[in-house]
Amino acid sequence: MDPNKSKIAILIDGDNARPSLIGKMLAEAAKYGSVTIRRIFGDWTKPQLKSWKDTLQHNAIQPIQQFRYTIGKNATDSAMIIDAMDILHDKIVDGFCLVSSDSDYTRLATRIRETGIFVMGIGEKKTPKAFINGCNVFVYTENLSPQDNGTKSTIIKDKSKKRIKTNKLAKDLEPIPILKEAFEMAVKEDGWANLANMGTQLRKLDPGFDPRTFGFKQLSQLIKSYSTIFKIQSQNELGLTGPYVKLKE
Repeated sequence: MDPNKSKIAILIDGDNARPSLIGKMLAEAAKYGSVTIRRIFGDWTKPQLKSWKDTLQHNAIQPIQQFRYTIGKNATDSAMIIDAMDILHDKIVDGFCLVSSDSDYTRLATRIRETGIFVMGIGEKKTPKAFINGCNVFVYTENLSPQDNGTKSTIIKDKSKKRIKTNKLAKDLEPIPILKEAFEMAVKEDGWANLANMGTQLRKLDPGFDPRTFGFKQLSQLIKSYSTIFKIQSQNELGLTGPYVKLKE
């Protein structure tokens, strides 16, 4: 997708999103295109959704009213899915951003992908893996939360004994296996892998992979922290500009 030409529709499940993060969610979606459709779904007669008012006005997000007709049934899910399919049918956007941690949107995400349309998801770490894997890209809200919003810091060590500061998502996680797998998918005959191609393969392996999970803003910074395993430089041995990554022997 060309971020300068593509149009994105962001659809938000009001029951599964936080008003304080809407600005950062819009910024994430804007990495892939202009966010032309902005809608949030919920029963706005419920007092717990009143906190959204100022945020919606400030960010020009259209609230869609959906009454809950039956106790125990989530009418918001159905309304959001129907709107998404209408937008998809009208062919007025090039991609979707679905904001929710609910597994009910798994089929919607896969259905959009089946048409060749880009779909990203934004949700909490608890989001079912099926929904995450149904998206081209998935961003955890924990990676969007400021450090002073309760994000705890953890220290992990790599084989080079360097100390890496990361957030609570990285606890018990080890990025090396998936980094090596993505490298093997992107590496050329000269033994070098273009960093951008490696990033693309990482998203294919795990749409939720994000350097911010490990305390780094960029993939290159994460790879550089494992200096005993990977070598990274601005060009490969053939003189092609990079950055390029090589696995050390």
